[in-house]
Amino acid sequence: MKLEQSFMDFMLHHQERHRRSYNFLVLLEAVQTAAKYIQYFYQTGSLKNIMCEAGFTNVQGENVLKMDDTADAIVMHYLRRSNQVICAVSEEEPDPVVLNEDGGRYFIYYDPLDGSSNVKHNLPVGFMFAVAKRNLEGPEDHHLRKGSELRAAGIFLIPNGVFTLALAETGVYRFHLDETMTYVIPENAERLTKPQDPKDWELSFNAANRTTFAGPVREWIAGNEPKYAFRYMGSLAGDFHRLLSNGGMFMYPAIVNHPRPEKNRPKGKLRLLYEANVAAFIAREAGGAAIDENGVDILEIAPESPHQRTALYVGSRPLVEDMRALLRRT
Repeated sequence: MKLEQSFMDFMLHHQERHRRSYNFLVLLEAVQTAAKYIQYFYQTGSLKNIMCEAGFTNVQGENVLKMDDTADAIVMHYLRRSNQVICAVSEEEPDPVVLNEDGGRYFIYYDPLDGSSNVKHNLPVGFMFAVAKRNLEGPEDHHLRKGSELRAAGIFLIPNGVFTLALAETGVYRFHLDETMTYVIPENAERLTKPQDPKDWELSFNAANRTTFAGPVREWIAGNEPKYAFRYMGSLAGDFHRLLSNGGMFMYPAIVNHPRPEKNRPKGKLRLLYEANVAAFIAREAGGAAIDENGVDILEIAPESPHQRTALYVGSRPLVEDMRALLRRT
């Protein structure tokens, strides 16, 4: 009888091999436990009447679903129980939440339910997170970490039961829920760092917005769209999940030419800390790249506020670098 390697067994060996702390394992155990509960509530949400709107908005002014609120409460509960987190930034919380200021070792940034517009249709959503260390030498200054300071980032695709995890300087790994609700690495799984064949590359963006993009972006799309397949799910977590396997580029450009000016987002729409940085960090560890509307590496942007927004171009390095060159010529 053959049994797949469990996520925790994999992580124990990983931490020992790289002489890293077990505190990180305690944190990741809390994160994956939260993901399992979100998976459960998502699968049974229609029966529990939590797939509808909650009746209030979040700090971004977006209508909150009961499922959003439930997922956030689950994650915050298990992070608090872990005693490993000094401070957490959530999409659903207006300000950073201090959890264990004296004993915590990590900062965590997360979106408990990426792609909420898919919830009403029971389509895939994501739980996205990024982890950074506190200052272990000298006093902690509580600054918001750049993506280049992250130690790990991950995406749970829900309800598909797939978990993609990037670990600093060691690569990207993919785990699957088995019938016992344990995340395991399938026996034939490969690390997601192999180069993809360009003939399989995909482009992913909201085609309905193409006329609202800046001129250079529309020019790039017109010249490159015929070369690749087009896929768009309406969820960064879901669309980026595909690109990690097939290659290509996910784009959420700045919106600058909308016929209704109040709809313009010249700085972009995605949140830097718990959306763009997560995808960018995973892409880097898988050999890809990610930039903003100015061609700046996403991981090098110093965050100024917890819910800072950005444009995002992420995926296979040749496509991202081609877009960077075009953006920087303008």
